[in-house]
Amino acid sequence: YMSIKYLKKAIKTPSSDDNKTRAAVQSILNDIEKRREQSIKEITKIIYSIIDIETTGGKFNEERITEIAIFKIDDKGNTIKYHKLINPQKKIQPFVKKLTGISDEMLIDKPLFSELVNEIDEFTKNSIFIAHNVNFDYRVLKDEFHRCQRKFIRKTLCTIELSKNVFPNENSYSLGKLVSSLGIEIKNRHRADGDAMATLKLFKKICLNLNKKQLSKFIKINQ
Repeated sequence: YMSIKYLKKAIKTPSSDDNKTRAAVQSILNDIEKRREQSIKEITKIIYSIIDIETTGGKFNEERITEIAIFKIDDKGNTIKYHKLINPQKKIQPFVKKLTGISDEMLIDKPLFSELVNEIDEFTKNSIFIAHNVNFDYRVLKDEFHRCQRKFIRKTLCTIELSKNVFPNENSYSLGKLVSSLGIEIKNRHRADGDAMATLKLFKKICLNLNKKQLSKFIKINQ
């Protein structure tokens, strides 16, 4: 990843004014991008939903979702986005407000989870649920479905577990520090859409290092 950043920088620097050199560097970058696209297409014969949620905070199993973002990679490698703010019907913990910037006032006129349950179910149907620390996001989403008297069962993949296998020498596997170390830009940190996009980029980088068979070993089947 550092070499890619170096090559991109090389194109813009005064020392790379020579047209042949610039063309050669750009050709290398184009080839890397093609390999990246090909690797994700080979992996995505399966549908993946990369998900991040923000919650009210509070006691275990009493958190309510305030924001959800999903980037679905379909079986052709296309990415489709789903993003909603949600009225949690309870107050957001003060430290969470400060962390995410989401306030109670922002959510007053937003839909309840029960109004979105069908479309979330349909959007993620037949896909593998991926998140950074997937046990948290999957548990909270299952709890929300349970409150609607609905079941939510998906196979899961955790990008923390995958990253520890693919990038074993990292100092930290928290999302912010990990993607920064890997040269992945992260915008809108601690918001569902920003963190989900960073997790999507991380997953694509992981897919450059694992084939379909290797990736399948990390998939957890839930009941």
